Amino acid sequence: MNHYERPEAFNPEALRKKISEIRTAAPEETIGEKGATELNPLARQIALQFRADTYSPTMITGLIRLLDFCVLFAIGYGINAYYVRPAVEQLPVYLAILAGGSALAVAAIQIADGYQVPALRAWLRMTPRVLGAWATAFGAIALALFFLKSGHQYSRVWIAGWFIGGALFLIAQRAFIAYSIRHWSRNGTMERRAVIVGGGQPAKDLIRTIEHQPDNDIRICGIFDDRDERRSPNMIAGYPKLGTVNELVEFARLARIDMLIISLPLTAEKRILELLRKLWILPVDIRLAAHANNLRFRPRSYSHVGQVPMLDIFDKPIADWDSVAKRCFDIFFSVAALLFLWPVMLAAAVAVKVTSPGPVIFKQARHGFNNETIEVYKFRSMYAHMSDPTARSAVTKGDPRVTPIGRFLRKSSIDELPQIFNVLKGELSLVGPRPHAVLAQTRNRTYSDVVEGYFARHRVKPGVTGWAQINGWRGEIDNDEKIRFRTAFDLYYIENWSLLFDLKILVLTPFRLLNTDNAY
Repeated sequence: MNHYERPEAFNPEALRKKISEIRTAAPEETIGEKGATELNPLARQIALQFRADTYSPTMITGLIRLLDFCVLFAIGYGINAYYVRPAVEQLPVYLAILAGGSALAVAAIQIADGYQVPALRAWLRMTPRVLGAWATAFGAIALALFFLKSGHQYSRVWIAGWFIGGALFLIAQRAFIAYSIRHWSRNGTMERRAVIVGGGQPAKDLIRTIEHQPDNDIRICGIFDDRDERRSPNMIAGYPKLGTVNELVEFARLARIDMLIISLPLTAEKRILELLRKLWILPVDIRLAAHANNLRFRPRSYSHVGQVPMLDIFDKPIADWDSVAKRCFDIFFSVAALLFLWPVMLAAAVAVKVTSPGPVIFKQARHGFNNETIEVYKFRSMYAHMSDPTARSAVTKGDPRVTPIGRFLRKSSIDELPQIFNVLKGELSLVGPRPHAVLAQTRNRTYSDVVEGYFARHRVKPGVTGWAQINGWRGEIDNDEKIRFRTAFDLYYIENWSLLFDLKILVLTPFRLLNTDNAY
C-alpha cells in the first residue's frame, strides 16, 4: 500500500458526506438538547473553573501584526517629522512610503514564519530571521526608488534612522512578547481549552502526544465517554472522566471550551456520527484525532494541534477576527441607528407611558449565545397587569392583552428598537437568529421539543433581525412548521455568515417589515 492508498474497508469521502448531511440536515433529523443531562458535582466544579474567557493564538498574533505595522509607521513618521519636516505637498508621498514599507515588513515577517507562536516564544533564535525580513522590506523600497529615479530626493538620515529604530523596536518587542507569552500560558490567558471525547488507550495516547510536544498551548479540561469503567477508566493519563457525552453538552455550556477532540479510530464511523449528532449544536471546533490511525491523507486534509494531525469536522462559527469584525459592525450601525431613530424611540416611549399605566420598557428572559439566559428590552405593548414575561401564551390576532398603541408598535416592529441597547451591551447582534423566550412554546410544547437540534441556532449571538424574519417568518408561531422553518433559516444563516450577508439582511429589513400579516 502506498502512502495515500485507502483500503476498501474505509471510505473517508463517504464519512465526510455523512458529516455534511448532519451539518445541513433539517432540524428534526438531528439530536439536540434532549440529550443534555445534569452534571455531576465534579464536572460542574471543573466547568466553573473555566468560565473566564481566553485569547486565542490567532487573536494574539493578529494583534502583534497590527502593532508591528503601527509602531514601524510611527517610528518612521516621527523621524521624518523631526528631521525632514517635509512641505505639505510632499507629505502624501512620505506617508505612502511609510505605509508601504511597514506593510512590506509585516508581510516579510509573515513569510519568514515570524508570527507563529513557537517563533514568538524563541525570540533570540528568530531575531536574525525577523531582522532579515525588515531588511528585505527596506531593500524592496530602495529598489522601487531606484527604478523611479527618485532616491536622491529623500533624506538618507531619515531612511537610516527608520531602519535602525525599527530594528531596535523589533528586537525589544520580540523579547517582551516571548516573556508575555510564557506568562499568559502559565496563568491561562492564552490557551486553547479542549475536551477529549472517548476514553481508553486512544485517549491516553492522544493526551501524552499533546502534552509532550514543545510549546503546547492546549489545556485539557477533562474526558467524556459513554463507556463504563471496564472499557474506559475513570482516570486517563491523569485526567478524570467527567461524565457521558450527553453531560458534555451541559459542560460546554458552563465552561468556555474552544475545542472537542474525538479520540476514536476513523473506522468507527457509526459511533463518530452518533457523537456528532449530539455535539454539533455546540459553538466549538470539533476535531477528529488522526494521530493513531494508519491511514494517511494528503497534508491539506489535516489541520494540526501542535504536531498532532486532526481532521476538521465542524468549525466554531464567527470566531476570532470574524467576531471582532461583526462586533465593530454591530457598534457602528447601532450608534447610527440611535442617532437616526431617537425621535421615533422617544415618541414611542411617551405614547406607551401616557396610554396605559406601567413601565415603558418590558424586560423578558430569552435564550442568548450558547443557551445562556439574557434579559431583552422591548417597549411594553401589553397592559402591565396582563404581561407575560415567560411567553408561555403567544400573542394572537386580536389579543385583548395588547394595548391599542402596543398593537401599532408590534406591527411596525418599533417595540423591538430598545434591543439596540442589548446590542451595545454585547448581548445581541444586529443580525442573527431571533432570541426566543426561555419558556416559549407552541401547542403546549417548547420549541426544543418540536425541533430536534433547535439549540444549534444558539451557536452565535441572537439578533434584532435575521434571515428568517426577512423571509417572512416573523410574528406568531402557532404550529410546528413555523418554528421548523425558522430554525432552518437560522441554521442557513449561521453556516453562510459574512459581513456582506449581514449588510444585506440589515438593508432589506425595513422593506420586509412592511409585510405585517403575522405581526400581532
